[in-house]
Amino acid sequence: MNAKNIASSTKARKVVGSLGVIGAAAAVAGLGTFGTFTDSSTPVATTIQSGTLSIDVTQQGFTVPVTTSNFVPGDSLTRAVNLINDGSSALGSVTLASTVGTPSILTTDATNGLQLAVKACSVPWTQGGTASAATYTCSGTERLLGSGPAVTNMTLSNPASLVAGATDYLTFAVSLPVSADNTFQGKSAALSLTFTGTQRTGTSR
Repeated sequence: MNAKNIASSTKARKVVGSLGVIGAAAAVAGLGTFGTFTDSSTPVATTIQSGTLSIDVTQQGFTVPVTTSNFVPGDSLTRAVNLINDGSSALGSVTLASTVGTPSILTTDATNGLQLAVKACSVPWTQGGTASAATYTCSGTERLLGSGPAVTNMTLSNPASLVAGATDYLTFAVSLPVSADNTFQGKSAALSLTFTGTQRTGTSR
């Protein structure tokens, strides 16, 4: 073989080699264009309906709100209300917030000033007396749900209304302790009581 043929032959091999590399690169690049088999499950139907949180207070017997005068140490004022969980959801807690528009010693003195007590009866209270001197007796089981200064934010102790559809038969009593002295004379307090229900803690369903 002459030198010219050797040179030509070597050049031919180089060209073929180059084409081989290009061809391999093209083949690798083409891998990304192939199809992929997939499959999907049948949809799982899930319906979530949120609960309704609702509480309501209705009167039982003598009218609420009420105004009284000439309160002296040892006096108390009691009224009955029904606290109803009329929603579809259970509650985690029920609180009673008592506020006053214009504070006075009647509400700023937590010991000798006005006091508030909330009681529950397992059945509706039996009312007696008059509108100016109401009395209430429980023919079922009576429980104290909370007590303290008249201006307060108390969590009621295990009220029935934690359960959806249940009712608490309550009385709230405002009293002036016998320890109140002359500095409490001629004062007034306009109390506002608000019950608040808070949802139960969320859980896995």
